[in-house]
Amino acid sequence: MPEAEDLPDVQVFDEIRYIEHLVRTAITRKLPVGLNYPQFEVLNLLSRRGDGSTPVEIAHALQMTKSGLTNTLQRLCARKLVELEDCAADRRKKRVWLTPAGRQAYLQAMSNIRPQIEKLRDGFTAREFQDALPFLRALRTWLSEKD
Repeated sequence: MPEAEDLPDVQVFDEIRYIEHLVRTAITRKLPVGLNYPQFEVLNLLSRRGDGSTPVEIAHALQMTKSGLTNTLQRLCARKLVELEDCAADRRKKRVWLTPAGRQAYLQAMSNIRPQIEKLRDGFTAREFQDALPFLRALRTWLSEKD
């Protein structure tokens, strides 16, 4: 009988955990002073998807708790990197907007990270990344349906 750590499913989750840790560490080291990883994730999401998301939408997309996101947004607001505004359609909701300083902080972070991204692209082919996607997406979908 194989040991638990020898089972392919256990090895896959170990690899995912190691990769996530290495990516988070590499990005964190390149962030502008005062910006932490959860804050970067919010800036990244708003930059990629566009401004105006609600805190609930952001928390869901980033798999953050509501209280964790509230704390992150408060810190971003205090640094004037995002603004919270009342939603015009539903005054009970808030919308999150990047400020010019927030866009600049995001661009600085991406500029710092870009050399590592290029090294990654040099180390693997686009085909290798594409071949990994179906399994990773299926695994994510399966896990999200089990909640």
